[in-house]
Amino acid sequence: MRKTDDIIDQLAGDLKPVPAFALERRLALAAVPAIFVSLLLMLFILGLRGDMDAALTEVGFWIKSAYNALLAIIAFVAVRRLARPDGESGWLFAWLAVIFVAMAAIALVQLGFALPGNYGALIMGSSALHCPFLIVAFGLPIFLANFSVLKRSAPADPALAGFVAGIAAGAAGAWVYSWFCTENGMAFVLIWYSLGILLTGLIGAFAGSRLLRW
Repeated sequence: MRKTDDIIDQLAGDLKPVPAFALERRLALAAVPAIFVSLLLMLFILGLRGDMDAALTEVGFWIKSAYNALLAIIAFVAVRRLARPDGESGWLFAWLAVIFVAMAAIALVQLGFALPGNYGALIMGSSALHCPFLIVAFGLPIFLANFSVLKRSAPADPALAGFVAGIAAGAAGAWVYSWFCTENGMAFVLIWYSLGILLTGLIGAFAGSRLLRW
């Protein structure tokens, strides 16, 4: 029995207290540079939209940007929670649902005021087939950054943590992509942007269930 106590004392002897907000700093130091990398890739590969001066005066542009930014912020908060062994998603999915429903309402209002002949442009635009995949691509640097933090943490539910990390990365990638995208349909954003974010989340769930076990 004494040997067991000695071993415990030896293992605990070198333990040092973790600094306050260490996880938050680690997540910020990983995610913020990754978002800048994604922005640089977007600027280098696609560039800003050609009518940026006019876009900055449009309400639709800022709604599109805010939709993705809010999803990303809420998901990043949930990643911080889920990275801990006692962490849980909290109100994450309720908040995501509120934002999605609010965006759906805005899309319906826009469609309600539009002529039927414009529905195709507002829903499908000209980039529906590649928009979700570009969002996944621009979310990749943030995705890798999130997983680098989670690998050094201890999430109790690896699949859920990976899913939320993917949602955060996808939403941040969608926000980056929105600075290039010229689509003005809120229904387009609701469907195709959300699909890209969801795809990134599903990739995260698959990767998390395999890479985040402990």
